Amino acid sequence: MRNGTRIGTRLGLWLVLGLFALLSLALSFYIVPAGSVGVVTRVGAVNRVVNPGMGVKIPFVEDVHQMSVRTQKDEVEASAMSANLQVVTSTIAINYHLDGFYATQVYQNIGTSYADIIIAPALQNTFKSVTAKFTAEELITNREAVRLEAEKELTDRLAVYHVIVENFNIVNFDFSPEFQAAIEAKQVAQQAVETSKQRLAQAQIEAQTAVTQAQGQADAQKAMKDTGALTQEYLNFLFLSKWDGKLPAVMGGASSMIDVSQFMPQ
Repeated sequence: MRNGTRIGTRLGLWLVLGLFALLSLALSFYIVPAGSVGVVTRVGAVNRVVNPGMGVKIPFVEDVHQMSVRTQKDEVEASAMSANLQVVTSTIAINYHLDGFYATQVYQNIGTSYADIIIAPALQNTFKSVTAKFTAEELITNREAVRLEAEKELTDRLAVYHVIVENFNIVNFDFSPEFQAAIEAKQVAQQAVETSKQRLAQAQIEAQTAVTQAQGQADAQKAMKDTGALTQEYLNFLFLSKWDGKLPAVMGGASSMIDVSQFMPQ
């Protein structure tokens, strides 16, 4: 019985050792997927960064934490105050990625959830800082300038954490209903003023044209009179070119300048 017990104990021990060896072997390998880097920690302390692919680590001592270096997109709702104290809300979108060279520092100082910890607050603070430099109307009319300044400030903020900003976009600006109505009313009024200016300019052009034509006609008649070209025959020609062939219903007693009887059939 004692020999059987010893044999059973030995078999059990070898079985445990075998299972431990298999588990150790399985835990000695790791796989980091493409688009990520692995931060290897040894007994909790950051040790090194490993590239995508399969590698070997010390089982039970080392762990591999994956950190994405692919382009990521984040979109947040932000609210701020303009320079003229109008409440502004906006949807902000950003594309960014982690600089894999500094993955160990980011993991040690922030962790794998760096996006939630630093991206959203940086977006909020940047939006508030930049919005306060512009009036509400300037935010609308100078939207590209606002976007560029916000992108630069956000890039500088996140560079400290080794996060690279690829693209920054302000999706929309929303204001209070009262301010929106005031803006629309102002735009309508400005359009009415521009229309009035155009009509006035057109009227001035037409009036100037009429004056020029009248002056030209007067100058032409004066020139003809001075040169003797304004003869009775020429006046008869002008009369006939515009006469519709009808005699006036009432004839005055005074003699007319042109004797129409000479043009009547005999």
